[in-house]
Amino acid sequence: MEEVGNMNNEKQQWDSTNRGVLFKNDKQGNENRPDYKGSIDIRGEEFWLSAWIKTSNKDGSKFMSLSVEPKQKQVQDVVAPQQQSFESIEDGTIPF
Repeated sequence: MEEVGNMNNEKQQWDSTNRGVLFKNDKQGNENRPDYKGSIDIRGEEFWLSAWIKTSNKDGSKFMSLSVEPKQKQVQDVVAPQQQSFESIEDGTIPF
C-alpha cells in the first residue's frame, strides 16, 4: 500500500489491489507498439498492461485490445538461463 496525503496532510493508506493505470505510449514510429502502457495489480500480484486501439471489422466501432504480462517474468527470464548454465556445468556437460 502507498501512503497518500489528504487535504489535512494526514497520511492515509492507498490500497492499489485490483487497480491499474494506463498511460499514452510514445510509439516512436513503430505502429506495432501499444497505444497505451501501464501496470495493474491483481490480487496483490503486479502485471504490465498494454493496450492497442483497434477498429471492429463488423461495424467500425473502436475498442481496446489488452495484453497482460507478469512483472516477475522479466526477472525469471534473466535468472533462468544462468541457472540452466550452472546446472549443465555441475552435471559435467558444457553448455556451448
